[in-house]
Amino acid sequence: MQFKHPEILYFLFLLAIPILVHLFQLRRFRKEYFTNVRFLKELSMQTRKSSKIKKWLLLCVRLLLLACLIIAFAQPFFKAKGDDNKGNEMVILLDNSFSMQAKGSKGELLKRAVQDLLENTPENQQFSLITNTNTWWDTDIKSIRKELQNLNYSDVPFRPDFLLTKAQAKKPNTGKDIVMITDAVNLDFKDVSKFTGSPLYAVLPETENTNNISIDSVYISQAMDNFYEVKVDMRAYGKFEDEVPVALYNGKNLTAKTIVKFDNDKKSAAFTIPKKDFHGYVSVNDNSLAYDNTYYFSISKPEKSNVIAIGETAKNSFLARIYTDDDFNFTASELSGLDYNSLEKQDAIIVNELKEIPQSLITTLKDFYAKGGNIIIIPSGEGSLQNLNALLGSFGGSVYKPLTQNARQITKISFNHPLYQTVFEKKTDNFQYPNVKSGFTLSGNALPVLTYDDQTPFLASMSNRLGNVYVFSAPINKVNSNFQNSPLIVPTFYNMAQNNGKTGISAITIGENQSLLLDAALSKDEVLTVRNAYADFIPMQQVLNNKVKLSFGDYPEMAGNYSITKGNEVLKNISFNHARTESNLSLQNKSVLKGFTETESVGTVYSDIKSERTASELWKWFVVGTLISLLLELLIQKFVK
Repeated sequence: MQFKHPEILYFLFLLAIPILVHLFQLRRFRKEYFTNVRFLKELSMQTRKSSKIKKWLLLCVRLLLLACLIIAFAQPFFKAKGDDNKGNEMVILLDNSFSMQAKGSKGELLKRAVQDLLENTPENQQFSLITNTNTWWDTDIKSIRKELQNLNYSDVPFRPDFLLTKAQAKKPNTGKDIVMITDAVNLDFKDVSKFTGSPLYAVLPETENTNNISIDSVYISQAMDNFYEVKVDMRAYGKFEDEVPVALYNGKNLTAKTIVKFDNDKKSAAFTIPKKDFHGYVSVNDNSLAYDNTYYFSISKPEKSNVIAIGETAKNSFLARIYTDDDFNFTASELSGLDYNSLEKQDAIIVNELKEIPQSLITTLKDFYAKGGNIIIIPSGEGSLQNLNALLGSFGGSVYKPLTQNARQITKISFNHPLYQTVFEKKTDNFQYPNVKSGFTLSGNALPVLTYDDQTPFLASMSNRLGNVYVFSAPINKVNSNFQNSPLIVPTFYNMAQNNGKTGISAITIGENQSLLLDAALSKDEVLTVRNAYADFIPMQQVLNNKVKLSFGDYPEMAGNYSITKGNEVLKNISFNHARTESNLSLQNKSVLKGFTETESVGTVYSDIKSERTASELWKWFVVGTLISLLLELLIQKFVK
């Protein structure tokens, strides 16, 4: 027990006064003489005995009364359980990731959590609120009411250890009451032990339905003369008994609609659209998370890609049959007549079995690759190994090992490689695989595309996220290989020469730091802007001669269809989508919150903290004791004789 005013306890010395009065009382009994002594003596003895008991009782009661009164003024109390944390600052971590779009018994989890904060946080309570994307330091609920009501969902993962480290750095010497509001989907809390000394509370809103459908990707599965076949890949989390409608929109206009039955967790829907500009989205309705129900994408009217093959005329002849005038501007040139100035205007350069590659060409190719061009290298069996490796060294860590004359067969296709993603409807082993009579052995960090039976690459690729380098390990002329007669020859070379900026679907995932190369000439003070009807931003941009490299980082904040503009001129349509990292609502990870006290609402947290840090006041009981003592004294005076 402790006292607010312990100095008042010195008045307990006053208890000596009634004791002294009792012990040194001056009143004495006088002798009275009566004739009948026998009866009077007995009466005197009884009177003295009862009077003595009464005085002792009165002394005890008065001592108790005075002691209770003095102690009451000293205001005794028991120290609160959480008294050591009274100086703590309140830190609230609010998860606003997309999984909080799920619906609970009272609506969307995030909106309900915000309402809980607004209703149950005392107006005079100071706290810091940290979300996945925003921070409010040392504020109160009235100051941020509007911001909370307008809080948007974020594709940034909820990482409480990172957020708490930020709060710790803000006030390193201040204790903290930590309140975490999250659905715990994909929750990762690696350094929880660092904060076990702080009071930890967790409010875990529950979703009523963990079933969800996500649109994961959209791509062109087949390009016909006048139409594209567009495929939509979807994933179902949980069971869906009914058929689900899938709709395709160009702008705001409904283009096509179909239904999908999810008899397994992965399904695809196909749409056929005209081969022209498309700027729209595909959507599905699953009555669950909304952010992954829409996938925005753009298709630009196809432009011809510029391709040049450098090599002997006879060896370039098969390429002219692949790169036709319908889709390509193809040029074949021998090394002696090569116009170096024309190379920067190309989308793809094919180095076709050159016996000697000059250093000037190697330097030009290196610069071309850095600016987003595609390079295809076919080695010559008569070429210098040192010369070939000098060329490969410009693009990465791959090298050729000496030429061998043993025959090898190509036995493996990397079906998931971007070259073949839209070529095969399904994986097949029953395939007429080509072979080579002699070739180099390719080693290093290049990604295999086609592989020999000895598990070494026949064709491999490297990328800098803008351009690609495709490297063959053997000459593919008809004398050395039957690859030119293989069904693989056309899709392989066709796709290697394609410029993604001119053909294909434009759909960038926000936050993956993807880049885009755009044909545009900018003056010194000009910049490109990305905008739509609701937002605009200026991406990071680097001018590369007649091209501009755009990097988007974590922008835009909202998924949707946008346009890249130069002033008022629209240069290209582009689309952005959020990563589908929050789609699986069954990945709730409460186990990392073992050290937390789980509560139903923020109101319960404040109530618990108040009760733990409120001292037990005892002075009221001592006042009651004083009143009881006073009452006892009156009763003793009246009834004890």
